[in-house]
Amino acid sequence: MNYNNIIVETEENIAVLIINRPNQLSALNSETIAELGAAFKSLEANNIIKAIILTGSGTKAFVAGADIKEFYQFDVEEGKKLAVKGHQSLFDVVANLTTPVIGAVNGFALGGGLELAMSCHFRLASDNAKLGLPEVTLGVIPGYGGTQRLAQLVGKGRAMEMIMTAKMIGAQEALNYGLINQVTTQEELLDTCKKIALKIVKNSSVAIASAIRAINAGYTDGVNGFDAEIEEFGKCFGTDDFKEGTTAFIEKRKADFPGK
Repeated sequence: MNYNNIIVETEENIAVLIINRPNQLSALNSETIAELGAAFKSLEANNIIKAIILTGSGTKAFVAGADIKEFYQFDVEEGKKLAVKGHQSLFDVVANLTTPVIGAVNGFALGGGLELAMSCHFRLASDNAKLGLPEVTLGVIPGYGGTQRLAQLVGKGRAMEMIMTAKMIGAQEALNYGLINQVTTQEELLDTCKKIALKIVKNSSVAIASAIRAINAGYTDGVNGFDAEIEEFGKCFGTDDFKEGTTAFIEKRKADFPGK
């Protein structure tokens, strides 16, 4: 599939998804959101791809925010529909994808950009990264999951402070907050993400998908995460990956997971 605003590169079992609007610092407009959603679904359906790295083009921005020109004249109902569409078409898709998604934050991740990064299963950032949710400076709040995911990641107090003050933090502070997992140089960011992805793809993709569902369940209203874990744990026993993994352990060899 051809895209206007994103680039998809694949190498063996890893895909690198690049948001490519350099003149707009990769700001998210409706077309880019739709393309990203379609790309993620396509990659998840591709049994060869076992891990996805999401980043922005160049060295300045992961995503500098949403494209305000598209919605600054919206009314209340249009605003609600905008948020719902964003959740359904992209942000919740990424968060619930059963293929692991690593966010490679290579510069500014602001507003919708930070919300997109937080939708990834975990994040690394370059040392020049700047992260924040400045929506209140525009008279609005984060609408693509930012109020919820930021609090889950950094705690209620820090989320309140960051959102209320529109505070922008650097990579080291983001690391201290638990917002990102690791800081690298700009030059090393993608290679470091690929090294982690290579470790992921050696393991059972079926078990990893189960782990993602179980972890996410603990952050879902009305769902008991422990019950979800028990269910997913039990399902693993019926997979070919479980048979291969346990047999390989007993036979003292490396497992060759079929992904079933």
